Amino acid sequence: MAMNTTVNLNDVFRGSAARAAGYVTEAELRGPRFRRLFQDVYAPAHLPVTHELRCRGAALIVPKQAVLTGRSAATVLGVELAKPYDPVEFVVPEQYRFGPIQGIHVRRTAIRTTESRPWNGIRIARPWRAALDLILRLSPRTYSWVRRLRIAVPDVDAFIRAGLVTPQRLRCALRGRRNRGIRLARAALSMIDPRAESLPESELRVVLKSGFEPIPQYPIMKNGREVARLDLVLPETKTAIEYDGKWHRKRKQVRLDKARRKKLMGEGWYFVIVTAEKLAGDYTKILREVREAQSLWKDSDSSRMLRVFSARDASSSSGG
Repeated sequence: MAMNTTVNLNDVFRGSAARAAGYVTEAELRGPRFRRLFQDVYAPAHLPVTHELRCRGAALIVPKQAVLTGRSAATVLGVELAKPYDPVEFVVPEQYRFGPIQGIHVRRTAIRTTESRPWNGIRIARPWRAALDLILRLSPRTYSWVRRLRIAVPDVDAFIRAGLVTPQRLRCALRGRRNRGIRLARAALSMIDPRAESLPESELRVVLKSGFEPIPQYPIMKNGREVARLDLVLPETKTAIEYDGKWHRKRKQVRLDKARRKKLMGEGWYFVIVTAEKLAGDYTKILREVREAQSLWKDSDSSRMLRVFSARDASSSSGG
């Protein structure tokens, strides 16, 4: 297996190559000057550890046929889906074997040369292929069908929202493919909607699709002007489902959210508020709350209709 043995002590480097060249000793590699990223891969200790740095480090020890993809490729391309110490994700053609190495995740699957381009001595997936691998990266032996969709769809939403690939290009890419998990990929693609403004919003939309057809980022218009925007809406019952993350817990934002929702509730809207804790729990509870909100709207709508009919009857009686 050919490895990149170029040594630059100011960047990522292989410890074995640096020792062979006489640049460092084993004791120095274990000392405070350097940080170990992977087996035999080091970087100067003063460099901040980012996922991109670890991707470049991993590129020194994987086969040259390896293709950086999934969340790792997305992060290198500017969509930060991977945290600094998340596993670096690669695919390799099925005839090659590599690993396991702690901190590196390798998936063996069919991949053509045209689906990637050169990068740091190895290859990086082209955007449409990276998006496909965002869906296929999770093993069905570890994650359920629904859980994989809840993770994959938000990732691809963010990737599309960044302008790196279009839904049309992804549909073309899926046509005729037989990769393991391609049925899941087609299901995920049917749920893609880059209008969502955050990963949790996208995940919440996937959860709601278990029983509803929510519209994301729904504008409330008054006199031709947008006065509010709701995360997810079931317009036929004026039910709004909103995700409140950490930012919504700040005192000023809490006041603004309350005032906005109070005004809209006065106009007949019903709200279901979902927190990070609620989203991480039993999703059927969220669906139940939405159904309860819809029931309240239907009850109030029936009441309004009854008042209208009563008023009509009273008017007819007085006219007689």
